[in-house]
Amino acid sequence: MARKHDYVVAWINIKSKRFEILVRPDPAFKFKEGEDISLDDILWADTIYRDSRKGLKASPEEVKKAFGTTDVRKIAEHILREGDIQLTEEQRRRLIEAKKRQIINYIAKNAIDPKTGRPIPETRIEIAFEQLRIGVDPFKDAESQAIEAVRKIARIMPIKLAKAVIRAVIPPPFSGRIYRELNRLGRVTKSEWLKDGSLKVELEIPAGSQVDVVQRIQALTKGQASVEVKVVKS
Repeated sequence: MARKHDYVVAWINIKSKRFEILVRPDPAFKFKEGEDISLDDILWADTIYRDSRKGLKASPEEVKKAFGTTDVRKIAEHILREGDIQLTEEQRRRLIEAKKRQIINYIAKNAIDPKTGRPIPETRIEIAFEQLRIGVDPFKDAESQAIEAVRKIARIMPIKLAKAVIRAVIPPPFSGRIYRELNRLGRVTKSEWLKDGSLKVELEIPAGSQVDVVQRIQALTKGQASVEVKVVKS
């Protein structure tokens, strides 16, 4: 016999009618977040309900009218992607905290203090979240929530999203093997091999990552690279 905590309800409302499926919570959440999870690992039962608590199944006619198909797997995928998933308090807390960390990390990497051009520490961003009581949607993407959060944080501290260009000259002992790593650090917009074998390169990065990227370049070149950083746009 199934225990109550083995599954949760996922549902969607279409034309004022509610349709439900029973799903295993962890794989269902991962699927909704975009991970490639098999429906076999998600679905608790191959049944479309009108009210699962009462055991009321949806008729084939109303299912066909609402979804254009009676294929349970196609309908389940639609509900998981477009509908809602029941959360326990602990699950919601865990998901919200994980999403909050993603948002703060995105802001720290992409935002600067426009007065100084310097990155803003994650701890300062987190304090601003608490001061402003910024809400987090566990199922909405981190980037769009980060952009909205920056607008709110700007009310109490100088902050803006920006990109930076790093101009670097990599000396010959390191230039041949560093190029692939540069592409992992940011987007290479210009590169030129100089007569002495040095590599002259421009790299576009999130402005908040400038310190980490410069440190990485200098580590790869044992401090012998010539590096210049310029914030270019918001």
